[in-house]
Amino acid sequence: MKHWIKKHGITLLLIGVMLAGAGLISYPTFSDWWNSFHQSRVVESYVETVKQMDPAESAKLLAEAEEYNRGLLELSNQWAMPEERKEVYEKLLSVGGSDVMGYISIDKIGVRLPIHHGTEESVLQVAIGHIAETSLPTGGPGTHCVVSGHRGLPAARLFTDIDKLVEGDRFSLSVLGRVMTYEVDQIVTVLPTEVHNLLIEPGKDYCTLMTCTPYGINTHRLLVRGRRVADDAADSSEDAVVPAEPKNDGWGIPLFVAVPVATVGLLALILLMRFMRRKKRDAGTGE
Repeated sequence: MKHWIKKHGITLLLIGVMLAGAGLISYPTFSDWWNSFHQSRVVESYVETVKQMDPAESAKLLAEAEEYNRGLLELSNQWAMPEERKEVYEKLLSVGGSDVMGYISIDKIGVRLPIHHGTEESVLQVAIGHIAETSLPTGGPGTHCVVSGHRGLPAARLFTDIDKLVEGDRFSLSVLGRVMTYEVDQIVTVLPTEVHNLLIEPGKDYCTLMTCTPYGINTHRLLVRGRRVADDAADSSEDAVVPAEPKNDGWGIPLFVAVPVATVGLLALILLMRFMRRKKRDAGTGE
């Protein structure tokens, strides 16, 4: 046995290295697809839950959030949130017992992701978080909603591509059946401590997308601000902003995932068959 292992050790090592390399190559693609698949289901579940709600209940939740936003204007420092206010915040816009308050759609970069309360790391690893000290996403004069997402995660793209947005591009927030369209009007890079670009401006209706920059270094923050504009006709309903599923292999797996996974599996099978044939041949010669 020791002689056989010594003789075929290099072959076994090469097979192991090749399989490990193939796994590393396919992991980001597969994990990104899996996260996108999961978040798509979260959004669809949210949409269905909202559709089944009593319109009066939806209106009540929106009214409570709007009242909360008006309260932000009365604070001397919106960044110093009292603990009791934080407890109220976490219950607002909650639907079906989840912490999802709505979702964001950015057609230009193929983003449709749920927006959760807060920016804890457990949220930002898989979705988009709402910065609690800013306006809730209800729209209206005197509001400035800020949502944050990571870039460059191996398991999810999230806000990786928002640096491709330019002034004039549009994105939308969908909350309790209300679709709010924003047009990018300002893109700036700031230090993490510079928050003046996130403040509420009287009479203005803004939403800012925030992520870390430069890519992979993360010493600054990229702020992509949008001003509220009239909703596009194509975005006038919850159904309209739900994009079609990507082409798949018939089992629900997109082709861009199925192809590399199948290739890795086929390669592993070929190597295993060659290894087994050689082992059988060696056994027949008594080696």
